[in-house]
Amino acid sequence: MFALSLPPFEANITNKNNQPQIFDILRRRFVALTPEEWVRQHFIHFLINYKGYPSSLMANEISIQLNGMTRRCDSVLYASDGTPRMIIEYKSPNIKINQKVFSQIMSYNHVLRVPYLILSNGIEHFCCHIDYTTQKIVFLKEIPDYSTL
Repeated sequence: MFALSLPPFEANITNKNNQPQIFDILRRRFVALTPEEWVRQHFIHFLINYKGYPSSLMANEISIQLNGMTRRCDSVLYASDGTPRMIIEYKSPNIKINQKVFSQIMSYNHVLRVPYLILSNGIEHFCCHIDYTTQKIVFLKEIPDYSTL
């Protein structure tokens, strides 16, 4: 697959009907190994193993209703009380993170109203904090450790 700017991990990859599949530790099943899924699995392992995010509070492919249509957030981090805290949007490494991608995750956030958003294509990573009191979005220099959220 692609080399990413994320730490490597022991990927569990198999073939099903001549299609590569990778084990998703959050969904606990094999899923199609697409470039975006390669990024997702690397990023999830990074958050868990390097940033201390509990896998029990994370989920992949979360459905939401937006303007009468079903959309899916790539990953969502929850607080221990079940409220959403972070949305993570992944793109294939060949997709540039731009305003269109940022607008996509912001539209999901109209539904979930989380304080943190992350965008990653595996090469570039952007994280912002939304302060709903001041109505300001601040881009952070790095992905925060779970303990600081």
